[in-house]
Amino acid sequence: MSNAFFKVPIAKNEPVLSYGPGTPEKAALKSMLQTLKSEAIEVPMTIGGKKIMGEGKYAMHPPHELKHTLGWHGKADAKMVGQAIDAALAAKKDWENMPWQDRAAIFLKAADLLAGPYRAKMNAATMLAQSKNAFQAEIDAVAELCDFWRFNVQFMIDIYNQQPESPAGTWNRMEYRALEGFIFALTPFNFTSIAGNLPGAPALMGNTVVWKPADTQIYSAAVIMEILEEAGLPDGVINLVFVDGKTAGEVIFTHPDFAGLPFTGSTGVFQTLWKTIGNNIANYKSYPRIVGETGGKDFVIAHSSADPKQVAVALGRGAFEFQGQKCSAASRAYIPKNIWKDVKKYLLADLADMKMGSPENFTNFINAVIDEKAFDKISNYIAEAKKSKGEEIIAGGNFDKSEGYFIEPTVIVTEDPKYTTMCEEIFGPVLTIYVYEPKQYEKTLELVDSSSPYALTGAVLSKDRQATQLAFEKLRHSAGNFYINDKPTGAVVGQQPFGGARASGTNDKAGSVWNLLRWVSPRAIKENFLTPTDYRYPFLGEE
Repeated sequence: MSNAFFKVPIAKNEPVLSYGPGTPEKAALKSMLQTLKSEAIEVPMTIGGKKIMGEGKYAMHPPHELKHTLGWHGKADAKMVGQAIDAALAAKKDWENMPWQDRAAIFLKAADLLAGPYRAKMNAATMLAQSKNAFQAEIDAVAELCDFWRFNVQFMIDIYNQQPESPAGTWNRMEYRALEGFIFALTPFNFTSIAGNLPGAPALMGNTVVWKPADTQIYSAAVIMEILEEAGLPDGVINLVFVDGKTAGEVIFTHPDFAGLPFTGSTGVFQTLWKTIGNNIANYKSYPRIVGETGGKDFVIAHSSADPKQVAVALGRGAFEFQGQKCSAASRAYIPKNIWKDVKKYLLADLADMKMGSPENFTNFINAVIDEKAFDKISNYIAEAKKSKGEEIIAGGNFDKSEGYFIEPTVIVTEDPKYTTMCEEIFGPVLTIYVYEPKQYEKTLELVDSSSPYALTGAVLSKDRQATQLAFEKLRHSAGNFYINDKPTGAVVGQQPFGGARASGTNDKAGSVWNLLRWVSPRAIKENFLTPTDYRYPFLGEE
């Protein structure tokens, strides 16, 4: 056992590479894309360190090239889910008792492996499986995941350093224990970094995990598991299972050792999970920690003083990067009439310049949406807008799934600020704009706050500081991540802890000390150096 107080390397944000013409990273990534496409692989689950294919054979296709098969995976049945829980519980004692510096070293090594020898593979897998262009993959699957793993170590040390005062004769201490039981991590398709962080953050704090990724992210999830195993993660600490939600829920949420749920996904699913956990609450050894990030209806509001070009760029990038499939994507915008003509001109020019197609062609800004279910949902919103009298589609509006799930970046201008696409989460490349009278700025702020049940991200663009301050106050509870003169996307670990409230989740801020605190159970320890030998207190000495 070491007797030194170790200092961990200071966390710094991973540099985002450019993938510009002639760069070595671009050459390496193109080569890796060819390599991965040349071989169809079978992706196994990982349960207690063992590789298990599971039942059935499910094909994985790039959303932008449906005729190509990346490989296959099986699925777990209820028995396998039970085995994953057993493996997590069996690994728990040794893992939570492992010195913190050794747990830290595993994740720090994983970050360096990801930033180095695995960089091209992780990016290529995300590009192919989730149809992300090279830059979107780089900022997500490499830079952000590296940041999660490195900064989480720093946040862990910050927590451990929080210790109480000790008066003379006593020594007070705080121990930060792992939760009693196992964690069930449910991760989404849209961010590979989230897929690595939701099981990784609890594991770093000494917990063991059963991890279920989205089916459409399994291909890149397997690379995350490969990196963690090479970094030295012991068997059973994170158990990767591919399983339908009903089967998983029936086993996991009735298990007495279920201790916590980190979740990113839809509000409806999260609310169903919360109800299920509540119905089983008397069966658990302890109250489970429930952490959820559940999407948004993210806004941009421009003041009459805003620069039209800056507004247009914020809208174009904020709404259409990764096809609007970011939880933080700009989905509704409020533009004053005095600048609308110029904003429209710049926005339409930018959209006309954006190319759509496979991410393997690096000139394409827009790629495919994730699957047929998403395609049908998004295209139905567009079709309804085409039939509506008070709405005008000024850009895009076309969609085709013959070769891949392609939907043009679509801009709807509405006369009704409460129109469906101004209020409901679409999760696709659809932006709806309401043009308001400049004198109605304050009332429009109230409209922004009341039009949606979500409160994840939002942005105000203004050159008038008083107008900015008014938005800051009026929209206090409208967004957990609030942007001033910027698009409402692109939160960076260590800089803008991410999460929202209302229907957007529990606001436990992924990539922060607040999130890691959810995965520990503190124990206060008082050691008395001068133990009393007489029950009598001084006040008893006189009547």
